[in-house]
Amino acid sequence: MINFVRALSVVNYKVVVIIGKNMATLEEIRKTRLEKLAILKKKGLEPYPISASADRRSLADVAENFSKYEKKEIVIAGRIMAIRGQGGLIFFTLQDGSGKFQGLLKKDESGEAPFQLFAALADIGDFIEAGGTIFVTKRGGKTLLVKSWRILSKSLRPLPEKWHGLQDTEARYRHRYLDLLLNPELKTMFARKAAFWSATREFLQQQGFLEVETPTLEITTGGAEARPFKTHHNDFDLDLYLRISVGELWQKRLMAAGFEKTFEIGRVYRNEGTSAEHLQEFTNMEFYWAYAGAKEGMKLCRELYIAIAKKVYGKTKFEARGFKFDLADEWPEIDYAEEIKKQIGLDITKASDTEIKNKLNELGIAYKGENRERLLDTLWKHCRKTIAGPAFLVGHPKIVAPLSKSNPQAPEKTEMFQPLIAGSEVGRGYSELNDPLEQRTRFDEQKKLLAAGDEEAMMPDEEFVEMLEYGMPPACGFGFGERLFAILEDKPLRETQLFPLMRSKI
Repeated sequence: MINFVRALSVVNYKVVVIIGKNMATLEEIRKTRLEKLAILKKKGLEPYPISASADRRSLADVAENFSKYEKKEIVIAGRIMAIRGQGGLIFFTLQDGSGKFQGLLKKDESGEAPFQLFAALADIGDFIEAGGTIFVTKRGGKTLLVKSWRILSKSLRPLPEKWHGLQDTEARYRHRYLDLLLNPELKTMFARKAAFWSATREFLQQQGFLEVETPTLEITTGGAEARPFKTHHNDFDLDLYLRISVGELWQKRLMAAGFEKTFEIGRVYRNEGTSAEHLQEFTNMEFYWAYAGAKEGMKLCRELYIAIAKKVYGKTKFEARGFKFDLADEWPEIDYAEEIKKQIGLDITKASDTEIKNKLNELGIAYKGENRERLLDTLWKHCRKTIAGPAFLVGHPKIVAPLSKSNPQAPEKTEMFQPLIAGSEVGRGYSELNDPLEQRTRFDEQKKLLAAGDEEAMMPDEEFVEMLEYGMPPACGFGFGERLFAILEDKPLRETQLFPLMRSKI
């Protein structure tokens, strides 16, 4: 049993009562709690001690193994979530990271001083440590009969009201720690998110892939088309960019180096708009597989998604965004151009840029940029919204896939594939382009787009082309990000971020 301070004089403290319309303001409550803090310090009681007792038991352990602890003296700790007093009794509820447990102070058991100290100075939101004996109340409640207690961290602000919590979305995101504290379902979702990436890692390792780490700061961004974040390296006096892919061009260098299967799970950064499917910072996974192509990659992708679903959710059938889908179904292939023609009657293989713009205007679809790549991408994103999936989008034009090999049977198309679920693309892969001459030509096209003001065009990487000239084996690359998790949860992507980016209040 820890050595709690017990010989304390009764604290003379006026309790603030909040009744009806006489609601104390936040500043009034904070002022009151600061006064309590001062009293603790005056009494020689450290309100923010270094640590809790090494003998502390988790609340879930005590609840689940109650018979082991019953009638024994133990120590528990956590945040006070509720207090109710009645005469010489004070019941309170503690919560730690594992669960909740009830405590009881009885004046005739704990002694006058500790009882009055708790009554006067303990608030909902405080972290405390309590020692005592485990027993069952007459109503069957598992309870710690407190003999001694101490403050571990004094709360100076009140927690949001228990039943209503944080209703405003901005308040929830800005005070995410309170949102998580008061919303156990949200906390459970982030446990599933951890399991989601753990299942991904486990599957790939079982398939013989080696986990690697590649640079997050790059001289040129590669592997995706997005506007990057720019920064400056003071020591080298060099402008750099935060990566927009999980090391695509670096992992391909590893293919040239003799690594045959690699993957990385990491953060990427894209300086673009925010929506239900887009954020500026998020986690992605990318794998690269030497001597394999798109067909092998599609098969592995399907197996991976099914494995994740079973491991994390125990099922393969989901409902999200108004769609129902089963990942265990067969995944048909949907041709990019054919699907657009089927849905809106426009043959993009023959249509001019002007005709594509006219179609977008006819459909009432806003678009940015005047180049063909952006126009086609906008048109496709309109069409994908009707597809429940699971399916693979294939047959992408070269202009939208600058790092993919051409299809030998249809050279105007590429060996790119994207899994489609609930009206969204939830990944991207292709038979990697390893012809250095064609890669240089594709990069030259991207250069023209950049020069014309397209901030999302891919930056050419001459050193990558140099590597290709030394030789890289045929390979399949594939990646997906948090969007897949958000769809399986049927949540906006922003909701699945622990701490979404917020504008400063200052």
